[in-house]
Amino acid sequence: MKITILTPDKEIFNGAVVSVKVPGSMGEFQVLKNHAPIVSSLNKGTVTLVTDGGEHRFYNAETSAIETATQAGKTLTYQIGGGFIEVLNNEISLLARGLKK
Repeated sequence: MKITILTPDKEIFNGAVVSVKVPGSMGEFQVLKNHAPIVSSLNKGTVTLVTDGGEHRFYNAETSAIETATQAGKTLTYQIGGGFIEVLNNEISLLARGLKK
């Protein structure tokens, strides 16, 4: 699956993932490969994703920089203040606001 995570300021993550867990407005849920199409609002909480093989770009909160990596199986977490997620044909778009370091 490919995911793009955007905030009003910058792209936070772009690349392949094995899974992503989000704080949906009706409760936390996880998206895996071949998930049914869905659009959902997101509450304040933690977005957790596990990278898949291949190159991906991600925001490193410790360095406040966008970095590139290829490591599969790495878990990344981001604290968001809310947003929206759309899942369609193994393509995920996540729009987040209030990204916390």
